[in-house]
Amino acid sequence: MTRTTSSPPAPAPAPPATSAAQTTAGSAGPTGDPAGPDGAALARDTTADDHAHARSRAAALGVGARVSVHPHRDDFADVLLGALAALDRTGVDVVTDDVSTLVRGPEADVLRVVVDLVAAVARAGGHVVAHVHLSRGCPGEVACDLGDDVVLAPVDLAPPAPVGVPASAHWALYPLGVDGHLDAVLTAVDEAGVRVRVTPEHYVTRLDGDLADVLGTVALAWARTGEHVRHVVTHVTVSVGSPSVASPAGAP
Repeated sequence: MTRTTSSPPAPAPAPPATSAAQTTAGSAGPTGDPAGPDGAALARDTTADDHAHARSRAAALGVGARVSVHPHRDDFADVLLGALAALDRTGVDVVTDDVSTLVRGPEADVLRVVVDLVAAVARAGGHVVAHVHLSRGCPGEVACDLGDDVVLAPVDLAPPAPVGVPASAHWALYPLGVDGHLDAVLTAVDEAGVRVRVTPEHYVTRLDGDLADVLGTVALAWARTGEHVRHVVTHVTVSVGSPSVASPAGAP
């Protein structure tokens, strides 16, 4: 920020003349957009290349999810099909069969699609149960010879925005093929309390909070564990609107 004075500012010098030949695809106009159609095309190409690289990396690492969503209502088929049809499938491959829906792509896109799908079904009302299974790394879905610098590279995974749907969940994390796996699990459980209420239960950890916070906590723990473990799997069963709960579970 500059300090203002009572004296009028000196007039700004006139900008130097610029010919069309001097304008390059990398220059920017007043709004920060690339100048000219060549610059816009370059920006589109760069974004497309980034997306292609992210999807290629995710495929090499076997990143993906299996999701089964069960709305307890008479029109369950219409609710499920409507939620699936409305999904933004940018960056992911989505395949649904008679058991579950497979979502494959970069971690951030997989998380976005899972949150959107479960939230859409939950907003239709009634009791909804969802089973979410996340996997990444080698060996596993893929037989890969990638080095640790690729497999264990940090993942840029931001927490999703709350969706205003209270949820409860039973969560388990499985760091595979390593000694001292319990250390990774305990670290993940400790960090989970930042966004949701955490309660130890037999064989699982219970999470209560906003649906997006619950699923985001699970995915963040999965991705962060993947920075130290070549193959990590996590599973969560989520319940929304259960008649067994006297009052909806709320965020801490």
